Amino acid sequence: MNVRLDLNNPDFQKEWFALKKEDFNSTKNTLRKLSVMDWNQVYHDKGLRWEKIQSIKTEKGKELYMIRVSRKHRVVVYRKDVVMIFVSLHPDHDSAYK
Repeated sequence: MNVRLDLNNPDFQKEWFALKKEDFNSTKNTLRKLSVMDWNQVYHDKGLRWEKIQSIKTEKGKELYMIRVSRKHRVVVYRKDVVMIFVSLHPDHDSAYK
């Protein structure tokens, strides 16, 4: 079963819609790629670099992960059943941990 994407988090949307056109399109292409993948493919895709964030969790205690959506940008996500929920977008690797 393919991963379903939840892009409705206002913080994620604010950051994503503020990107320059080139960066927006690059991240959009990755989202399109994600939408046709299953979870096993996501976990093992070398370009996405699925990585658990050890230092923080959601308010409800869910594990957070970081994936690469472009050369410049990372997103913080978590999994709820078959849905990948997007939390925030970051211009660099280190800012995703804050």
